[in-house]
Amino acid sequence: MRNSRRYRRQNRHKPINEINVTPFVDVMLVLLIIFMVAAPLLTVGVPIDLPETRANALNSETQPITISVNEAGQVYLQETEIPMEELVAKLSAIAKNGYEERIYVRGDRAAAYGNVMRVMGLISQAGYKRLAMVTLQEQTGQ
Repeated sequence: MRNSRRYRRQNRHKPINEINVTPFVDVMLVLLIIFMVAAPLLTVGVPIDLPETRANALNSETQPITISVNEAGQVYLQETEIPMEELVAKLSAIAKNGYEERIYVRGDRAAAYGNVMRVMGLISQAGYKRLAMVTLQEQTGQ
């Protein structure tokens, strides 16, 4: 009887040989949630209400040149607002791979059609031939 009590006392203070993964899992779940929330915010920062179409998505390996036209007719090159008159000069200055680089045009749904077409004409005037209009994927079944 005495020996069993001593054995229990010694066992009680013995270190545990297992790794506690609960804090690791908690940290990974928090990081997952942070990245899920932050991922949509990593897109181009100009708020545009894009129209929806049934066209398939384009594959792009590199960071494309994006030109946005908002509802008020303001033009943005990437995330920087520029006057429409300077668009040709800016595009000519950033032609890294010649004029074969694809340019994405994002026109707000409420933007005047003429403003978007004028921007596309200026892009063509700068020498670029590969233009793509950015839209949202149309939701079917609604």
